[in-house]
Amino acid sequence: MGDSGGGTWVIDLDGVVWLAQEPIAGSADAVARLRRAGINVLFATNNALPTLAELVAQLAAVGIPAEPSDLVTSAQAAASMLVPGSTAVVCAGGGVREALADRHVTVVAEGPADAVVVGLTRQFDFAMLATAAATVRAGARLVGTNEDATYPTPAGLLPGAGALLASVATAAQTTPDVAGKPHEPIVALLADRAPDARMVVGDRPSTDGLLARRLGVAFALVRSGVTGPAGSGSGSGGPMVVEPEIDAADLADVVDRFLAS
Repeated sequence: MGDSGGGTWVIDLDGVVWLAQEPIAGSADAVARLRRAGINVLFATNNALPTLAELVAQLAAVGIPAEPSDLVTSAQAAASMLVPGSTAVVCAGGGVREALADRHVTVVAEGPADAVVVGLTRQFDFAMLATAAATVRAGARLVGTNEDATYPTPAGLLPGAGALLASVATAAQTTPDVAGKPHEPIVALLADRAPDARMVVGDRPSTDGLLARRLGVAFALVRSGVTGPAGSGSGSGGPMVVEPEIDAADLADVVDRFLAS
């Protein structure tokens, strides 16, 4: 991989740094070692549920100092797709509401609205589905923070935002516009924030791997999240649509190999 100094690494959170906020061993030290080597770290997550302050606090809790400017989220990418001054019905959590407020988009309880934004929320129910679908059928644009069907936890895979988005799209009989990895809205945000990007680290080839290719940088696959150990048949990170430059057990293993080279 050559010289270890300089540039920015774009690192996923769920399945790379932690599993449902339970730290993956060695991840905090790996980030510290990258920073000591002069490499900037930008965390990019498809999880639109937490606010920026919550993500900063979660990183601090696992031993990684960070600022809001060190984060790019699918919530921010979704907000970037809407026009300031427009209105949106939200089927999502605090992260999306924060990003929409920062974009000067007004959240309304029901349609008519310019958009319906769907992200991960544990409050999703039939009433929310019915409101969202009706608003889209009445002319609103359907925007999804991401289409990840699952997200990894220590107890296994749980339904992700993509599962909720699919139900709204099915009920509304439409095709959603998707903001998060590997789609163009978050690619544009990352290209702007990290024009010196040189590596994407993630646990899902179909999102993190394609993101790396669209940014024109190397991809390091870690097998600590949805993509299980090689040959194990475990995990559901999807097909190996992108062959990684580094295929490693976890973030610490990626950093070991990179700095050794």
